[in-house]
Amino acid sequence: MELGLRNKVALVAGGSSGIGLAIARELAAEGAHVAIGARDPGRLAAAERDIKEVARAGVHATSVDITDSTATRRWIDEVVAEFGALHVVVVSGGTPPTGNAADFAVTDYRAAVDGVLIPAVDVALSALPQLRSAGWGRLLFVASETASVPSSGLALSGVTRAAIVRFAQSLAAEVGKDGVTVNVLAPSATHTPLLERVAAQRATDGRIDDQLTAMGKHTAVGRIARPDELAAVAAFLVSTRASYITGTVQLVDGGASVLGPTWSHRATTSE
Repeated sequence: MELGLRNKVALVAGGSSGIGLAIARELAAEGAHVAIGARDPGRLAAAERDIKEVARAGVHATSVDITDSTATRRWIDEVVAEFGALHVVVVSGGTPPTGNAADFAVTDYRAAVDGVLIPAVDVALSALPQLRSAGWGRLLFVASETASVPSSGLALSGVTRAAIVRFAQSLAAEVGKDGVTVNVLAPSATHTPLLERVAAQRATDGRIDDQLTAMGKHTAVGRIARPDELAAVAAFLVSTRASYITGTVQLVDGGASVLGPTWSHRATTSE
């Protein structure tokens, strides 16, 4: 399927690892100019090399902390100066601690909002003038299943991701007539470095693969997701073919949500 992304300019916050990196690779392979931003310079450089292996257009990497509003705006200006426009914005990353609602103090909730919700909103609002001026834009927030499915063990994630959904839906109503769509991708457990670390913490015998396999048994398809599977959905949502999809939450969980409350691995995280 031709997605119409050739020579579009895409910015991926959190594009150096996991789902964000997979999305950046997918967009680069589709012919978009791709700019990735993340905090760790070493991991960022490795991601840039990885993306360039499949890229059909320009690749730009910037070390940036999107919790810093000034740095965020500087990064967006840098990307526009490099490629001449901005069409696609993907916001990935930002994972609060796991735990039940009463496990956390008010300061923990405030830190989660500051670390997950506010940076996502800031990137979107900072990029919005460029998307509007282009007359064609795509905003995609990569959240988690907690944006759609309640989970007691992921209280901070649920609070912040639900807030992102409401922001995205309100924004979608405002900018649709400008040619800009806004959607939220809500993945369940996905085989990323972060999930491997979670599995390692749980694997008292050191058998990480057994932990990942056990997580996958609580999905309808019998396994956890691969990052490239999420990237394929993301690429469609930001494509020309998805021009009538906006204000939605796209749950991608391998059918886990249809299995009911027996899914016992919800104390893990998907990012």
